[in-house]
Amino acid sequence: MPWRDHPDSYAVWVSEIMLQQTRVETVIPYFEKWMNLFPDIVSLANADEQVVLNAWEGLGYYSRARNLHKAAKIVAEKFNGKLPRNLDDLRSLPGIGRYTVGAIASIAFKMDEPTLDGNLRRVFSRLYDVTEFADSPVGEKILWDLAAQNLPKGKAGDYNQALMDLGATICVPKNPRCLLCPLMELCKARENGTQELRPVLRAKKASPQYVHAAGVIIQRGRVLLNQRPAGGLLGSMWEFPTARVAEDPVKELVKVINAAYRLKVKRKEALGVIQHAYTHFKVTVHAFLCEAVSIPKDKNLKWVKLGELNEYPMGKVDRQIAEKIK
Repeated sequence: MPWRDHPDSYAVWVSEIMLQQTRVETVIPYFEKWMNLFPDIVSLANADEQVVLNAWEGLGYYSRARNLHKAAKIVAEKFNGKLPRNLDDLRSLPGIGRYTVGAIASIAFKMDEPTLDGNLRRVFSRLYDVTEFADSPVGEKILWDLAAQNLPKGKAGDYNQALMDLGATICVPKNPRCLLCPLMELCKARENGTQELRPVLRAKKASPQYVHAAGVIIQRGRVLLNQRPAGGLLGSMWEFPTARVAEDPVKELVKVINAAYRLKVKRKEALGVIQHAYTHFKVTVHAFLCEAVSIPKDKNLKWVKLGELNEYPMGKVDRQIAEKIK
């Protein structure tokens, strides 16, 4: 992995943020591209947010990119472009929580600090056969305490990374490879036959399913895009005018697009249907080619040349629509 044994704490920071909720094999090319575009904290701080979001496109959870950018500006201004070694200063940066502080401190700064990502949580839950919900305050405290108690002094970075690797490759969520595990003889869950039941997690609520209609308006080689609000889901990214419908996207498209954007359009032909799952809900998006009847003056609406669509950061649904119309 290109961030292993990297001499720059910035590289460790970037990799740890990217690895949150994203698999290693997905992260590697993004990490390499990111470090080429923004080789240090100052270059990231000085970059335009749209360029930053474009570099992140496809990794999802875009607040991570926005927080990296915000934090880089703070580090450039307050800490001379160097990630602070003081743990309170680290915690004060946007997007850096307890896990990331522990990872950066132990891996980049060689401090004796525990950390607890999803892999370590699973490993400790099985090693000690923890019956508390791992995603509850009580369970979290137990696991953090175990991570701290077992930390080998002077080797925290190697130790934390080793357990991350163990969880990613051997102590995997389903069908753990117990016979290959170097900790097999120590594992209480394996001894009790409960390794498949650990960690104990609270039941997730069923994800609601929504139906959206998207209007694709093309005139003279340009297409109309809308920039989303800076906060919230896909903040500051670009979309084709899209709105939720109650039942029938064909019948409701014109009405919902007008209500959401004050855009008056005529529906022409269907472009396709796209399914996507976000963290807490799922969407089915029906995209239609449309003709504009009237377009309001709105700073968030912009005509973009079809050949320049790749320069505008989008979520996965809108990128698929963009590929369809290219």
